[in-house]
Amino acid sequence: QVEVVESGGGLVQPGGSLTLSCVAPKATHTYFDMGWYRQGAGKQRELIARIMSGGERYYRDSVEGRFSVSRDNAKNMVYLQMNSLKPEDTAIYYCNRYPERYSWAWGTGALVVVSS
Repeated sequence: QVEVVESGGGLVQPGGSLTLSCVAPKATHTYFDMGWYRQGAGKQRELIARIMSGGERYYRDSVEGRFSVSRDNAKNMVYLQMNSLKPEDTAIYYCNRYPERYSWAWGTGALVVVSS
C-alpha cells in the first residue's frame, strides 16, 4: 500500500515562511495530480493547493498569492512553499493524490503552528 510522508512543519511567527515536502516512497508522483490538504483543529480536511501532472497549479482563495506548490519529478517530491503565514494557517498539512477519492493511505502529516 502506498503511504505518503510529509515533512517540514514547525512553529513559525506570523508573517514567516515554511516549506513542506512530500514523498510517497512506493509510488511515482510523476503521473498523478497531487494535492496539499490541511486540517485545522475541529475542522474538516480541505484542499488548499494542487499541481497537475502537466504542471498546472490551482490554489484555494485563502492561500492564493502566499503559497506555492511545486514538484520535482526526478526526486519524486512535491513541495509547498508557504509565505506570509497567518495564525489561521495553523493546521496539520497533508499531501496526497488529487482528487481525494483517489488518495493513497494518509500519512501523519506535517504540523504547522503559526503563533507569536
